[in-house]
Amino acid sequence: MGACQSDRPRSCYDEGKRCAETLFFDYWRPHRLQIKVARIFNTYGPRMHPNDGRVVSNFIVQALLGRDITVYGDGSQTRSFCYVDDLIDGLVRLMATRAEVTGPVNIGNPTEFSMLELATMVVDLTGSHSRIVHRPRPEDDPRQRRPDISRAQDLLDWNAHYA
Repeated sequence: MGACQSDRPRSCYDEGKRCAETLFFDYWRPHRLQIKVARIFNTYGPRMHPNDGRVVSNFIVQALLGRDITVYGDGSQTRSFCYVDDLIDGLVRLMATRAEVTGPVNIGNPTEFSMLELATMVVDLTGSHSRIVHRPRPEDDPRQRRPDISRAQDLLDWNAHYA
């Protein structure tokens, strides 16, 4: 695969996901093999790698090591987090649907937290003395990440249970 053509920092990641979905559906149309496309949103849970680069593990590692917790911008940007047990339940339900249900289906938790709320929660829950420090917000940092799970609710009778 060649270099990503856009100059936005997240472009290759975003285009890679769109390309994968397109390939699945382009193959499905003529061959009618059963496919299921799930869009997974910000999953967290036990055994996350400490250096995976996700905000939950980053904040926890920083707090446990007594390091400053880095919040970008003013911390008002929001994310929603789906506990791994909820994700697995949603994926299993999607796999068990009729063949004509292909997706895409968003699997995530629509409950939002600001990054500042998350950082404060991690400090409180770990009993850390870490300071929350602010750094400039990267240009590719979205203001909001909240999945629309209405298809998962309708097709799978699914909701995230853990916030």
